[in-house]
Amino acid sequence: MAKEPIFEAAAILGARIKAQRAVLEISQEQLDARTGVHWSYLGQVERGQRNPTLRNLLRIAEGLELDLGELVAGLPAPPVPDENPDRPHRR
Repeated sequence: MAKEPIFEAAAILGARIKAQRAVLEISQEQLDARTGVHWSYLGQVERGQRNPTLRNLLRIAEGLELDLGELVAGLPAPPVPDENPDRPHRR
């Protein structure tokens, strides 16, 4: 059974990465070689199942010959989790 994306923005980001790989006509393995980000991790990012770190996002964007802003522009913020009443509120 396929796992669902962790949140909407992760699914959109993954689709953008996959689309740019198609434009460049490169595989996940080739993007791995360009970025040092493992191809299986890239697959999870493309399916929206991972929330990549800024470090990995920067590497992926560079490997895709994009500015990071092009990958993340307009992404919706993930929902805020419900507050735990036993935990003090912090901002």
